[in-house]
Amino acid sequence: MAGYKPRRLSEDIRRIISGKIRDLKDPRINNNGMITIVRCDVSNDISYCKVYVSSYEGFEKAKEAVKGFESASGLLKREISNVLRLRKCPELEFVADNSMEHSIKINKILKEVSSDRSMSDDDSEK
Repeated sequence: MAGYKPRRLSEDIRRIISGKIRDLKDPRINNNGMITIVRCDVSNDISYCKVYVSSYEGFEKAKEAVKGFESASGLLKREISNVLRLRKCPELEFVADNSMEHSIKINKILKEVSSDRSMSDDDSEK
């Protein structure tokens, strides 16, 4: 039953880090809300947590934000420990993720397909 505690903890950690983005003073992180925490994966023994960071501005900005998060990891670990009242806070590992960029690309393709389909529907009605 490897289960519910790591998943619940990973969602709580994601929520806490997302809320603290606004409070961090690092210019690599705080760039008008364009950085998001996509997901967190906590190991089963709750000693490590991988945090996936993405940016609307592209993969390079996400890599830059990862460096900012790594420098603020002590502050974030303290906040996580205080809020969740953990005996031992997991080690945070930040990973740049290009899922936002990928989803924007898919959204553009879907819009093009739907506009092409509506144009072909208009032509067939005539």
